[in-house]
Amino acid sequence: MDLSPDGKHLAALISPDGAQRIIAIWDTSDMAAAPYLIGSDPRSEPLRVSFIKNDRLFVTTQQLVDFTLGGSAERSFRSKTAVLDLRGNPVRMSLQFDGLTSEQQQFVGVGGLVSSLPRDPQNIIVRDPVRGDLYQLNLYTGRAERRERGSSRFSGDQADLNGEIRARSEFNFDNGAAYIAQWIKSPDTGEWAEHFRWYARDRQPVSIAGFSNDPNIIFVQSSVDRDHAAIYEYNIRERKMGEIAFAHPVFNAEGVIRSTSPADFGEVVGFSYQGEKGQVYWTDPVMEAAQTQFRQALGVHMRPLQWIDIATGRRVGLQVPEDADISMSAVSDDRKIFVVRKSGPMTPPEYYLVKNGQVALLGRAYPELANAPLGPTSLIQYEARDGLTIPAFLTKPDPEVYGPGPYPTIITPHGGPWSRDNLDWDASAWTQYFAARGFAVLRPQFRGSEGWGQRLWRAGDREWGRKMQDDLDDGVRYLIAQGITIPDRVALHGYSYGGYTAMMAAVRPNGLYQCAAAGAGPATIDLFKKGTYGSRYLREFQNPTADGEDPLRRVNEVSIPIYLYSGDRDTTVVPAESRAFAAALERAGKPYKLNILPDMAHTLNTWTPANYAAILTTVEDFFKNDCGPGGL
Repeated sequence: MDLSPDGKHLAALISPDGAQRIIAIWDTSDMAAAPYLIGSDPRSEPLRVSFIKNDRLFVTTQQLVDFTLGGSAERSFRSKTAVLDLRGNPVRMSLQFDGLTSEQQQFVGVGGLVSSLPRDPQNIIVRDPVRGDLYQLNLYTGRAERRERGSSRFSGDQADLNGEIRARSEFNFDNGAAYIAQWIKSPDTGEWAEHFRWYARDRQPVSIAGFSNDPNIIFVQSSVDRDHAAIYEYNIRERKMGEIAFAHPVFNAEGVIRSTSPADFGEVVGFSYQGEKGQVYWTDPVMEAAQTQFRQALGVHMRPLQWIDIATGRRVGLQVPEDADISMSAVSDDRKIFVVRKSGPMTPPEYYLVKNGQVALLGRAYPELANAPLGPTSLIQYEARDGLTIPAFLTKPDPEVYGPGPYPTIITPHGGPWSRDNLDWDASAWTQYFAARGFAVLRPQFRGSEGWGQRLWRAGDREWGRKMQDDLDDGVRYLIAQGITIPDRVALHGYSYGGYTAMMAAVRPNGLYQCAAAGAGPATIDLFKKGTYGSRYLREFQNPTADGEDPLRRVNEVSIPIYLYSGDRDTTVVPAESRAFAAALERAGKPYKLNILPDMAHTLNTWTPANYAAILTTVEDFFKNDCGPGGL
């Protein structure tokens, strides 16, 4: 959901039938009236909608594209952007990117949004996704004017709130070593100059987090000489990193939030950071008070948590939600009207409009789950066998339905592997689907996970199938020791990199798992290494970290049944990986099932309800009927 800058209109993606997404527009002065609905083509569904002016919407759609590759019919997805008025009519424009035919321009749309120019009532700035040219678009006359030409040398143009491009990045080499340099425009002369650089092999990114009202001061995010990234003030004239503007004691600082209110335009009102999930530290007293009031009004309860800092072992007291927490999805420029999102591990997202001191429910995702026996989730830590502290999210079944435990358990490692989970609603649906059926679900943030600090992240280097896999096994042992898990009723289900871990779980002779389910898993590390080697940046940034064990080469050691599934439209981890592992299992006489799911690509945003249902029901069926003696 998003709110217009003046707070008079509300836009949302909704799905009345649970299958097709459409856009709904409300007049906030008459919320009792039905919203105006903007339909969509089944082959071009909206993915995101946001206000760029009070009566103009920036919409990103996902197009299903059929094409022929190597003589075979293929299907993939392509995104397109458009500007609509409040009745869903495309705004007519003279925009034509250089080098594109009219047909190609139709596929691209209006390009990428660089700045909504909040102080300009008519214009925005967009980027040509092919050449990188920047254009100023008038959303009412349709006039398009090129402001800057793109460059093969520079990318990542960053604009301040006034639309001035003030920072850009350069990818280059220093004696063969790849680096990214940050170029900044002088506030005095307008000349560009390199200010700092970081080398891909060092894996300590330094980036512009935001601008300030002082043209000489910008905000920089850096983890140099720190386990957790902080946000610093940077003096452009002196080329000097100044004081820390914001840092969290145990989590990464991420970004700067600035006001678009005419009363204090451009002033910093908060900082975002990666906590148990994405959080905001509000420096503005109005926003801080609003967060407190909304938590009270919507029944959010916080609880204390003793946290062990992974890098230092120091104990830190935190406050985390018992289940759901709130976030402010949208705020009017005058900070008087809010759209508040409430969500948590047991609470699918709910949206509320707060206006004139009144809180009104706008809608819920998955309303059918209101009375489902969903399970509570907690953020925990356990110790790996080498002493490293591993964070994890533990979901238990509803004790009123399934008793105090112990329970059959599913270990669900995330993909990536440079990724992480959050203490929030699991959009994949896997966690609560199985918790509602009596399973405990553990999502370990194994070494190599990103977003928990440098030490945990770097500890996964060259440990695929080794210490990264040990962390999963040690999670099982921890749950058994805590009386949470039935020792002979454990399975592992993972997707993408998690699918690789499922294959490895079938190979490792530790007797912890009764079966494994591998979704879109690479059967060897070669696929990942080839993909990262093909990028000159990733060749130094990530490729050297991907080393370890190949399940395909150890297929004769498989000792438990395994279910392999993949989408037939997956171009990230191609179905050939699952097929190759299945063929090797067949030759070795090992128990397996293989399922290539129709019309399914790799990523969540492309999945249809049918894709979700196919994954959930086939994995459940495998666990019930084929998982060790008697099923899971």
